Amino acid sequence: MANPSRLRAAALTTTTVLLAALLAGCGQSAAHVDVNAQKLEWSDCPAPSEAEGGGSAPSPLPNGTKWSCATMKAPLDWARPKGDTIDIALIRARASGPASERIGSLVFNFGGPGGSGVSTLPAFAGDYAALRTRYDLVSFDPRGVGRSEPVKCLSDSQLDAFFQQDATPDDGAERTDLLKRTKGFNAACEKNSEQVLPHVRTTDAARDMDLMRRLLGDDKLHYFGISYGTELGGVYAHLFPDRVGRAVLDGVVDPTQNPEQSALGQARGFQLALDNFAEDCTSKTTECPVGDTPQDVKNRIAKLLGDLEKKPIPGIVPRQLTQTAATNGIAQALYSKDFWEYLTEGLEQAYDGDGKILMLLSDSMNGRGENGEYSNIAAANIAINCADEKPRYTADQVERKLPEFRAASPLFGDYLAWGMLSCTDWAVPGAADHPDVSAPGSAPILVVGNTGDPATPYEGARKMVEALGEGVGVQLTYQGQGHGAYDSKNKCVQSAVNGYLLDGKVPKPGTVCS
Repeated sequence: MANPSRLRAAALTTTTVLLAALLAGCGQSAAHVDVNAQKLEWSDCPAPSEAEGGGSAPSPLPNGTKWSCATMKAPLDWARPKGDTIDIALIRARASGPASERIGSLVFNFGGPGGSGVSTLPAFAGDYAALRTRYDLVSFDPRGVGRSEPVKCLSDSQLDAFFQQDATPDDGAERTDLLKRTKGFNAACEKNSEQVLPHVRTTDAARDMDLMRRLLGDDKLHYFGISYGTELGGVYAHLFPDRVGRAVLDGVVDPTQNPEQSALGQARGFQLALDNFAEDCTSKTTECPVGDTPQDVKNRIAKLLGDLEKKPIPGIVPRQLTQTAATNGIAQALYSKDFWEYLTEGLEQAYDGDGKILMLLSDSMNGRGENGEYSNIAAANIAINCADEKPRYTADQVERKLPEFRAASPLFGDYLAWGMLSCTDWAVPGAADHPDVSAPGSAPILVVGNTGDPATPYEGARKMVEALGEGVGVQLTYQGQGHGAYDSKNKCVQSAVNGYLLDGKVPKPGTVCS
C-alpha cells in the first residue's frame, strides 16, 4: 500500500497517469571525475523510463520550444567528493522571453519524495507559462528516483500482490502478516539497491541541487518546491543560505514534526478533506448520489470499507478492489477538488459492486500504469523517508497510538498509523527526528499554505516560516481545497507567486487569498 503519510505529493506526480486512465537508467560510475568541471550536454529527451512512469517523449510546448535532457554526475557519497559518481537526470525548457529579461533557471521539485521531475514538469508546464517568460524551467529526478539510479524493490507482479494485502490488521495473525510483508519489502530493497540506499537522503539531494545550480550557470538557486519539495527547499536553504535566490515553497511539510506527528496531522488533514467533500456533495441543488447528509456519506463509505474487508468486489481484471485499495483510492481523490467528481462516481459504482474507478485512483497513488508497469515512486519514497527519519516504530507502539489516530480520523486513522511501520527493519539508519531548515541570512522565501490541504496540513506553513528564521519565511495563505495552492489556478495566489519570482516583489506577510 502506498500510504499517504509517505507519499506527500503522489497526486502531483501521477496526475497525468490518473486522468489518462479515467478519461480514456543510468548507473553509478567508478570514474573519478571532477564533478565541478563537467559540462551539461543537452539533447532531445527520450521517452520516460518505466521507473519514471513510462509514456511518450515530451511534446514541444505550444510555441514550438522543445524539451532538452541532460545527465549530471554527482558524487555518490558527498563525504567522498572524488569517489564514485551517480547520474542525475535533468530536463529543461528554455525561457520564452527576450534574453535580456532572463533571470536564470527555475528549478522544480514536485514532491513525493520519489516523484520524477523529468516526467512531471512537461505535464504541468502549461501552469508555469508566465514563469517561463523569464526563466528556463528545469527539473530533475532526485537520486534514487526515475532515471537517477532508481531504487528497486519488488517486481510489477509482486507489487500487484503487495498493494492488495491488508494494511490495517485487526488481530495478532494479521499483524504478524503485515510485519512479515513489510520486512520482505524492505529486504528486497536492500538486495536490489544496497549501494544507493545510504545516499538518498534529502541532504544529498540538496547538495546535488547546489551542483546543478553551478552547472546551470546561476549564482543563486531560484526554486519552486511543492509538498516534499518544500522540505528539500528548506534543507537547501539551511545548508546554503547565501545561495538562495527567489524561492517558493507550496504545500508545506511541517519541518518540526517527527513521522508519528506527521502521520497524525495527515489523519486530521484527510478527515477534513473528506468532511469537505461530503459537505460539498450534499449541499448541491441536485441530489448527492452517495449520501443524503454529510454524515450519511461518511457512514456509507465506512460501511463499504467494512464490507470490502470481508469480501472484495471486482476491480480491474484480474484484480479485485480490497479494503486497502479502496482506502488508498479515496485518499488519492482527496488530493484535489478536481478529483471529487471521480470519487463520487467511484463510490457510486462501488456501492453497485463495480470497483474499477476506485482501483484506478489507487493505482495512480501507487504509480501503476495501465500496462501494469509501476514507476519506482513507492520504492524511492520509502527509501528516502527511511534514510531521512531516525524513529523506528514497533507494532506495539502503533497499537498504543491507535485510539488517538482513530479520534483524528475514523476512516484514515488505522491506515495512517500502521503506515508508520514502513521503516521497521530498514537497512539504513535514519538521519534525524526531523529536518533542520533554519536559514539565517537567506533571501526571503515565500511559503504558501492551503487551509484545506489534506496531505500537508495548513499549520505546517506557519511552522516552516518560524523554523526558517526571522526575516526569511514570508507566509501566504490560500483558503481553498486540495494539495498545494499555485496549481489551483487561484488568481490571487498566482499573482503573488509570479510577482515574487518574476519581479522580486515580496507579498506582505500574512496575505490571504480566497
